[in-house]
Formats: sequence, C-alpha cells, structure tokens
Amino acid sequence: MAQIHETAIIADGAQIADDAVIGPYCTVGERVKIGSGTKLISHVVVAGQTTLGNGCTVSPFAVIGGQTQDLKFKGGNPGVKIGDNNTIREYVTINAATNDGDFTIVGSNCLLMAYAHIAHCCHVGDHVIIANACQIAGHVTIEDMAIIEGAVGVVQFLRIGRMAFVGAMSKITKDLPPYMIGHGDPLEVRGFNKVGLERRGVDEDDRKVIKEAYRILYRQKSPVSEALEKIETELEQTPEIKHLIAFCRASEKGIVR
Repeated sequence: MAQIHETAIIADGAQIADDAVIGPYCTVGERVKIGSGTKLISHVVVAGQTTLGNGCTVSPFAVIGGQTQDLKFKGGNPGVKIGDNNTIREYVTINAATNDGDFTIVGSNCLLMAYAHIAHCCHVGDHVIIANACQIAGHVTIEDMAIIEGAVGVVQFLRIGRMAFVGAMSKITKDLPPYMIGHGDPLEVRGFNKVGLERRGVDEDDRKVIKEAYRILYRQKSPVSEALEKIETELEQTPEIKHLIAFCRASEKGIVR
C-alpha cells in the first residue's frame, strides 16, 4: 500500500505504485501514474495525463503536467512522460504538450534544479542536468548527457546536442552542436567539452577526433556545409563524429557559430 499522507489529495483514477510515497499537501490528478519508489516530498502538484516513472524524487512546490501555456491549445489530453530515477527540485515546472495525444518528455537519471521550467512539447534525454532558474521554451530538444548551468534561456524549437555544456546566464538562439561548450549572450562556442567527454567515458582517441572536428568547424571559418564535408572526408567516422555531422545537417535554425 502506498504511503499517502492524510493531507494529500488523490483523485479517483490515479495510479500510484504500492511503495510510492505521497507527502503532505500533495495533489495528484485522476489521469496520473506514479511509479515504484517515487517520492513526492510535500506540496507537489502532479496534474493532467502525466506518467512519473520509478525511483523519482520531487521536491516541494514543483508542478508537473500543468496545462500548456501555448495559446494554440484546443483541448484534449496532451500530457507529460517522465522516466526513472530523476531528481526534480523545488518549484520546477514541466508543462504538458499542446496537441491532443502529444507529450512533453523527460528521460531518466536527470537532475532538474530549483525553478527550472520545461515548456510544452520539449524532449529532454537521459542523464541531463538543468541547473537553477533555466527557462526552456516550447519544442526544445536536449540530448543525452547535456549540462545547462544556471539562469540560461533557450528559445523555442532549438536543440542542444549530446554531451554539450552551456555556461551560466547564456541565451541560446541557435542549435548548439554535440560535445561543444557554449557561453554568452549571444551564445558563442568556446571549445569542445573535453572534461565532460572524459567523465562520460569517451576514450582518448575519440576525444582527439572530436577536437579536430571542433577545429575544422569553428577555427577555420569555412561555411558550415564545407566544414561538414571536410569532417566527413578527412576524419575517422566514429559514432560521435557521425552524430555531430547528422545533428548539424538536420538543423533548421542553424548552429551556433
């Protein structure tokens, strides 16, 4: 039987795992699913069609699954899907998607720090860290193992690549490619994420190839298309390099240069 505090309000129809913990003054909606071992500490609102996976911890005053702030919302049951083993700190907001049947998605093993906002239709990968007071606009994609420092603003429909790193108080208005370090307003690429790659187990030879790709893309001042062709023809096509090329070529708003 789930441990539910007497002051919590649980709507009929909510599905709560037997070993979940629902703390004081939490509110859980009728279409919510809460997984095994997940804990809502207190004063948490989980609304709408929201799935919260196993082993998550949600701190006070977080709101998950609230209605999209997109004025195009026409009703229906869009929602939020959150994976396992996430830490969601105080006052985090994660809004539902806009269109009926769509979902805002957060992966597993993420850390979302206090006051972070994830808007409608965002897709956040696994092992992502989003620090305090970051504001992520709608339809943003953040790939696995990216790190975003505090008070960063991300414009809608953008992408932040795998293992990228964003410095504090930056403004992102174009896609930030995988493995790169971005900082500033406007955002500039300051290098490749050597420390992050090491910590994530990317071996030395593969890091050297990424470093060379960074040099071609950002130091030679060639047009993006030419730089990508050079990376493709001159460098070893490791999985990381293939992902970098595919990410840049798929960019609709252009990459940070």
